[in-house]
Amino acid sequence: MSSVSVCPNLSDFVDLQTLSSWATSSVEEVASTGPGIRFFQLYVYKDRNVVAQLVRRAERAGFKAIALTVDTPRLGRREADIKNRFTLPPFLTLKNFEGLDLGKMDEASDSGLASYVAGQIDRTLSWKDVKWLQTITSLPILVKGVLTAEDARLSIQAGAAGIIVSNHGARQLDYVPSTIMALEEVVKAAQGRVPVFMDGGVRRGTDVFKALALGASGIFIGRPVVFSLAAEGEAGVRKVLNMLRDEFELTMALSGCRSLKEITRAHISADWDLPRLSPRL
Repeated sequence: MSSVSVCPNLSDFVDLQTLSSWATSSVEEVASTGPGIRFFQLYVYKDRNVVAQLVRRAERAGFKAIALTVDTPRLGRREADIKNRFTLPPFLTLKNFEGLDLGKMDEASDSGLASYVAGQIDRTLSWKDVKWLQTITSLPILVKGVLTAEDARLSIQAGAAGIIVSNHGARQLDYVPSTIMALEEVVKAAQGRVPVFMDGGVRRGTDVFKALALGASGIFIGRPVVFSLAAEGEAGVRKVLNMLRDEFELTMALSGCRSLKEITRAHISADWDLPRLSPRL
């Protein structure tokens, strides 16, 4: 589960929540906590009836979009999980799958999560599945896990309503580009046809500013929310989001930006930019 602060042509932040298929709270439980804008992060199972059921439950629960995870047809080699023989503790379950005969995330000789993914997730996932999802839901489909211009164009051709630049927390493949490095390439390929969001690596308000300057429509935040939730619960999450908001607003002020529309590419310089020539004195 992750939080996202999105700024699509608005004068202020809009806080959203994205709930994973593998969350330990169900879509219905999360929806019952009160109003809010929520997206559902979908992993595609081999049993497409299960996928259809998940999507329809999210739609009935008031979720506003499906974030289709496309970068996990197989789980990366997560050595910490292997070393710790990761699995869910007995008092937690994948709540969205209760009552379904899909097996459990049991203990394994390496990683229980890796064994579960290998047994359940569909490795044949393709661009056709974006179109298939559109036949079973009216919710917009965001493609999560894009890092290249080629995949951005293919996502749009397949009918995606948005793109999430993500490297899955850099846990899928060693040496994968950081999302801030991949963002501008994807934004340019999208050509304004769909919103492009960035997920991963955001730790300060200055990171939010840089992403917006590079063309992002909004920013997804994962680890800061998880860590603050573990440390101080709901109050901790509120504190982290407020810190990011305050840092971002301060960065805007010190950069001379009175609104989000005034944040431009000219406000930052990236490693891949051509050298800027200093004027002769």
